[in-house]
Amino acid sequence: MTKTIVSSREFNQDASGAKRAARKGPVIITDRGRPAHVLLTIEAYNKLTRKSTSMVDLLTMPAAADAAFEAPRLVLPVRPADLR
Repeated sequence: MTKTIVSSREFNQDASGAKRAARKGPVIITDRGRPAHVLLTIEAYNKLTRKSTSMVDLLTMPAAADAAFEAPRLVLPVRPADLR
């Protein structure tokens, strides 16, 4: 993956070049020498914003009803209560 850095002026003058560069990796657009924006392909954006599935969601799925799952038993040490 290639990271490309262009100024706002360069981006305005050659937006299609920036889009081509985004196919190879993120394009960082600077404003007065400081990073201000990032141009990504829609595929890269979707990959970044994809919601991960939680364990609760996976366990409540109908297809998971047949899955064998046995949680290990949790054994905690018992201490006498200090009532002073």
